Amino acid sequence: MTRVILIRHAKSGWDDPMAEDHDRKLTERGHKAARAIGAWMFSYGYVPDVILCSDAMRTQQTAAGIMEALGDGPQLKLQPLLYHPAPDTIIDLVAHETAQVVAVISHNPGIGMAAQALVRERPDHRRFSDYPTCATTVVDFDERIRIQDGTCVDFIVPRDLTD
Repeated sequence: MTRVILIRHAKSGWDDPMAEDHDRKLTERGHKAARAIGAWMFSYGYVPDVILCSDAMRTQQTAAGIMEALGDGPQLKLQPLLYHPAPDTIIDLVAHETAQVVAVISHNPGIGMAAQALVRERPDHRRFSDYPTCATTVVDFDERIRIQDGTCVDFIVPRDLTD
């Protein structure tokens, strides 16, 4: 079995209007959401062997918040290809990983589209289709990773944890 965890970066801001998109940082709400998702992942045993992460500031900060709760378990791999990728790019990178549990932290619309493409059945959650910040989907595959062949084990957004 292979498990894929697809995470959109947490809430970021435009505090500095002169900053490049790539350099945008998380808001306080974003930091809180990343820590909450990390704690949720840990409590359910959704601990990845490797985290493939866009090299944007907001995705790296999301990874740091999540990893606080996961401890030394996951290896972080920065992937410039995950900065605003097509869903096929995400799926291809995950399919070439040898780890049993792979997490991806990236951007919409690609990360949400990848989640929708990989699951056989969508979760019964009103936010799955728009994939808000820090939305997280856990998908299991019996064998290799294939389009519409994954079982959606779980889906959550930070508001499910903080409200």
